[in-house]
Amino acid sequence: MSNPKASLKASGAQLPGVDITRWWWVRHAPVRVDNGNIYGQADLPCDCSDAVVFDAVARILPHDAVWFMSNLQRTHQTAAALFAAGAPKRDVVQDAAFAEQDLGEWQGRNRAEFFASLPPEIGSYWFSPADERAPGGESFVDVFERVRSAIGRINAMHRGKDIVVVSHGGVIKAAIAHALGLEAKSGLLFTIENCSVTRLDCLANENQIGWRVPMINQQPWIADPSHAAMHQPAGPEVVKDSKLG
Repeated sequence: MSNPKASLKASGAQLPGVDITRWWWVRHAPVRVDNGNIYGQADLPCDCSDAVVFDAVARILPHDAVWFMSNLQRTHQTAAALFAAGAPKRDVVQDAAFAEQDLGEWQGRNRAEFFASLPPEIGSYWFSPADERAPGGESFVDVFERVRSAIGRINAMHRGKDIVVVSHGGVIKAAIAHALGLEAKSGLLFTIENCSVTRLDCLANENQIGWRVPMINQQPWIADPSHAAMHQPAGPEVVKDSKLG
């Protein structure tokens, strides 16, 4: 029987003449001090107390990686907790391109009331259509474009390496859509749990760049039945299940 941990860590077969840049996206730990309000780029702390979750995630991350995080403290706290749990400690580069969507005037509004005021969008796990810009903030398309640009920039700097990015649900959705060659709005179809790991591999030779997707929303702690029962879906910072009925 194959070892699932070894499978998660495996980089995949090296192709002759192809450099593989492996992106390991980790969503930050859950925010529990939002009082039921939308927070977006509000700089709230997160809860990194779940040792089982952090031990499991730390075990599958690569040993010789370049690390990035956003400018928001919840990604800093999550990275620190991963190092404390045994992930090989590295310097972490702060990059605002990996911040959550700026939800402008929606930030601070009661989440349930906000969703109840909107018509349901079946299949979407986000605050609004991808091209709708929050008043005084960004649209998801804006997030997609800045994430896409940052991925290209970092791919050029660290080609062939492992890259760990501790970031946010919206950013990871944007990265998935980019890797799959989809429109921004297609990223909103994916759920990304707190502390989950998504792996996107960029393959490049002299003439071509392509992607493969080893895993999305992997939760390596769910073999523990107590955590499998406890871990509930989360969305834009909390999935709008109430909007879907």
